[in-house]
Amino acid sequence: MSFFRRAKSSLVPSFVYRVSSKIRSKFSNPFPPRSSSSCAPSSSFLSPAKPFSSPPPFSAIVRRSYYYVSTPQVQHFRRKPRWYQNPRAILVVVVVGGVSVVSIYYGNLETVPYTKRRHFVLISPSLERQLGESEFEKLKLGFRGKILPALHPDSVRVRLVSKDIIQALKRGLRHDEQHYSDPEYAAVSTRPEFDTPGKTQESIWALSEREEGKWSHEDEILDDQWIHHSRKKGEDTGAQSATKHLEGLNWEVLVVRDNAINAFCLPGGKIVVFTGLLDHFKSDAEIATVIGHEVGHAVARHSAEMITKNLWFAILQLIILQFFAMPDLVNAMSNLLLRLPFSRRMEMEADYIGLLLLASAGCDPRIAPQVYEKLGKLTGDSAWKDYLSTHPSSKKRAQLLSQANVMEEALSIYRETMAGRGIEGFL
Repeated sequence: MSFFRRAKSSLVPSFVYRVSSKIRSKFSNPFPPRSSSSCAPSSSFLSPAKPFSSPPPFSAIVRRSYYYVSTPQVQHFRRKPRWYQNPRAILVVVVVGGVSVVSIYYGNLETVPYTKRRHFVLISPSLERQLGESEFEKLKLGFRGKILPALHPDSVRVRLVSKDIIQALKRGLRHDEQHYSDPEYAAVSTRPEFDTPGKTQESIWALSEREEGKWSHEDEILDDQWIHHSRKKGEDTGAQSATKHLEGLNWEVLVVRDNAINAFCLPGGKIVVFTGLLDHFKSDAEIATVIGHEVGHAVARHSAEMITKNLWFAILQLIILQFFAMPDLVNAMSNLLLRLPFSRRMEMEADYIGLLLLASAGCDPRIAPQVYEKLGKLTGDSAWKDYLSTHPSSKKRAQLLSQANVMEEALSIYRETMAGRGIEGFL
């Protein structure tokens, strides 16, 4: 029995050795060698192990692997540099971007009538008109029940005064080919998309709650020397005033029964006057002074200029509006027409343009400083704050207007108009 056990223990290793030798001879070289220049693993990949010189123990045979995987030869490629790491690409971006910015800036520069001031307006006239009409529709909805009928004496009075100012504007711009129609009295809109009383009320509050603009030191100085320099520069360069936005306007007038002492003209020729203003100014010349000033803002595109200055943070919205014309965004942006205060320089431009329109309409321009002085004296009255919050007026402003050279021009236009010889092209 002991002999059988010793024979069995000696036969098992030799048997296993013979079997393993056959396996090695059969699969001695399953993968042919490859050249060292290839990116694939070397010839040692999955190569057979070296043969044993003597039979190994059974436990070693069980644990031994006849094929092993060597570490592959990995070739590391250098990462391609980013564009901003390439000086040539940076130069191209800077040059192309700079040319684009300069082209956009100079391509959207416009000349303000009369003052010849150059200002940057990114909003197209069609979009500006759309914003004005959108806000006008919302205001009509918000003032429903307060709008005076078309045959009301105050409505007739304001419409006739507005007609004179609009005809004066036509003469001032030499629009012989453009026949302005008489201003219509606005009707209450029934379009459901504008039925947003909450938003309308916010727009109404903006008229009396917005603060004066944070003017720079130059704007706060009541000096019109910049106008003389601007006009001289415009005459030397032959600059043409931008008047395309005034062509084909559908002028509309709206009189609202409200104690607010205010009036404004939205882009697109939409004039709104509150009865609080009519209660304090009894003569047509005084009303014409205020309306002429408001129309002066529309002539100079001050609303579009202010929106452009405040739209850098929302330039994407402007692009969407220009190319897709989404009504919701148009309605949201139209609120800016009432919320953004004009700068002191814009107010001065509106004063001068309005003064010339007043004279061409047949009203004595010397009434304008008196109107502004009256507003300055009544700043303590809470009712007047509605107008003064959006139209800064003072005694100094009235004195400047009466002493400026534009007053002499306005008086000359007024005399010619009263003599039946209206002057054209004064803007």
